[in-house]
Amino acid sequence: MDFTLSDTAQDFCTRIRQFVDTELIPLEATPAAFDAHENLEPAHLQSLRAKARAQGLWCLQMPRERGGQGLSMADMAPCYEEMNRSIFGPVVFNSAAPDDGNMMVLNKIATPAQKDRWLQPIVDGAVRSSFAMTEPAPGSGSDPSMMQTRATREGDHWRIRGVKHFITGAGVAEHFILMARTSDDTRKGLTAFLFHKNDPGWKIVRRIPIMGPEEHGGHCELHFDGLLIPDENRLMEVGDGLKVTQIRLGPARLTHCMRWLGLARRSLEIASDYVTQRQAFGQTLADHEGVQWMLGEAALQIRTGRLLTMHAAWKLDQGDYAQAEVSMAKVAVADVLHKAVDTAIQLCGARGYSRDTPLEWIYRYARQARLVDGASEVHKMVLSRRLLSQGSAFWQWGASHGHT
Repeated sequence: MDFTLSDTAQDFCTRIRQFVDTELIPLEATPAAFDAHENLEPAHLQSLRAKARAQGLWCLQMPRERGGQGLSMADMAPCYEEMNRSIFGPVVFNSAAPDDGNMMVLNKIATPAQKDRWLQPIVDGAVRSSFAMTEPAPGSGSDPSMMQTRATREGDHWRIRGVKHFITGAGVAEHFILMARTSDDTRKGLTAFLFHKNDPGWKIVRRIPIMGPEEHGGHCELHFDGLLIPDENRLMEVGDGLKVTQIRLGPARLTHCMRWLGLARRSLEIASDYVTQRQAFGQTLADHEGVQWMLGEAALQIRTGRLLTMHAAWKLDQGDYAQAEVSMAKVAVADVLHKAVDTAIQLCGARGYSRDTPLEWIYRYARQARLVDGASEVHKMVLSRRLLSQGSAFWQWGASHGHT
């Protein structure tokens, strides 16, 4: 693959970088810009979204006919990275999880009527969305086959009963994608459905407190006690639930990596500014060999993460599932983000540990990276199984691991 960015990607990166530097980073130092959950306050969010849309920076991942910019995954990668140099970035450009992954999967697999009803309002920024899959024990987490939530057919409808938890964004979402069991078949037992927040028969029990700053809508526990969903709101065929999750989670995991690289870069930017100015023992911190080692190691890991991410993006653009490549990027970049911000805090000392910079915000946020969309250990297990089953074929350049 050619690592030269396309003219399109270069143009978007330049404009996004300018927007982030002038509109978003200065706002991070304004306490009134934060909501109660340490994210961007709604009034500020709406104003900034209007500016991003006016500048043609809205919804890079969606086709132009839907109101997006029609970028490929490879072009999205550097742009998403630039966005998340600010902690407020992705949500302003309508490229934040879980809306980002939900839009991409609906655009790919929904019927035309479903796209008009369920996708377009998310693209327009009129509603937020959520993906309801994870359950409390003994239900499904990393293993979807353990799913307990059931959908029982009643004529032209499906009756839903069960519990979901840690559902990102559910507190403000209006459109939901729900995974439920429709049979006991090990491979074809799950089905995906769409429902609206105002549909009766379900409720949000609580917004689960977490250690880090939260996405808008938090991470919620949902109870379904008879939600009735019309069959027309089923995604794909009955029993295609696992296929839906595979189609959604691959690109969604990779866009996480793209955004995390932006936060990692920002962490080193803050640290670099500090160590080039702070004096200790007769010279700047940047002149100390130990400091140089720390910065160099973190920079090396960020570059490695970028290459893994771009390779996986390129593979997805070729029509490949890129499961191994996405897993490698996800594991590596989750570690990269933690390494970069931990290094930055160490170099900035008390200032880094304080709230005078966004480093402590990023540090708390970074801890979830090794858990979300599959724990790192699960991805390593999947990679191990591929290595053992494929042997030398695992190492082939350009080898295909399945196509979308």
